[in-house]
Amino acid sequence: MTALEIPGWKHSYSGKVRELYRPEDGGQDRVLVVATDRISAADQVLGSEIPDKGRILTQLSLWWFSQLEAPHHVLASTVEDGVPEVVSGRAMICKKLEMFPVECIARGYLTGSGLVEYRNSQTVCGLPLPAGLTDGSRLPEPIFTPSAKAEVGEHDENVDFATVVATVGQDYAEILRAETLKVYRQAEEIARQRGIILADTKLEFGLDAQGVVTLGDEVLTPDSSRFWDAQLWNPGQAQASFDKQYVRDWLRSDASGWDGSGEPPALPQDVVERTRARYIEAYERLTGERF
Repeated sequence: MTALEIPGWKHSYSGKVRELYRPEDGGQDRVLVVATDRISAADQVLGSEIPDKGRILTQLSLWWFSQLEAPHHVLASTVEDGVPEVVSGRAMICKKLEMFPVECIARGYLTGSGLVEYRNSQTVCGLPLPAGLTDGSRLPEPIFTPSAKAEVGEHDENVDFATVVATVGQDYAEILRAETLKVYRQAEEIARQRGIILADTKLEFGLDAQGVVTLGDEVLTPDSSRFWDAQLWNPGQAQASFDKQYVRDWLRSDASGWDGSGEPPALPQDVVERTRARYIEAYERLTGERF
């Protein structure tokens, strides 16, 4: 992954999808976050890209940040406010945060790794759930199901609340849980009004220079969340999804020829095009705006 050279900014970090830059003037209070068109699945970055994906993620995140009540890290998002022209539309200038080493996940529905654990123990991240739930079931109430952050190429590991307490301390653990569930409940209601179910979402928080717990990274995008079509919701089976589940399903299919080891194969053009279309549909249905 070769980072773009951006005048006035020095590249500092490559993530699965995002590139981070620091100001060349030595400023330590801000960072340029650039969303690429890369896509990851099974905790690996694929060789194929999804055209316009970085722009969709950035613009959808900005829309959500404007809807939510939680403090967030965005300082500027336009060329007029200092975003370099070369990354206009896919970049944000943000506060530099001291990030918590915890993936803050809220689930309102049972699926994915939560469903796997439930089938084994009737729990998710150690939280007991009622019997009789199936793939896609709505939970009695949203739950906080954190995971430990992993390095690029490694698998995130679901953990219980006690592990979060041991990692960040009791006070911050309780704040992270409360803020995660607050954001989820607000976003779930907004999405539902637009005919979309927010099944679960991953959030990241950090401390700003004043010590305020602040929402960072992206928020409530098809990369970090599971969005389902509310009209097609039918528990007991895989749900019609607006996220990258289409890519995950293809990788797991016989057509990919991939057994999960080694480098994932390139995506066929039709998978790329359908994934892009789903991302755009999610953006347009949520925001009410044309992409």
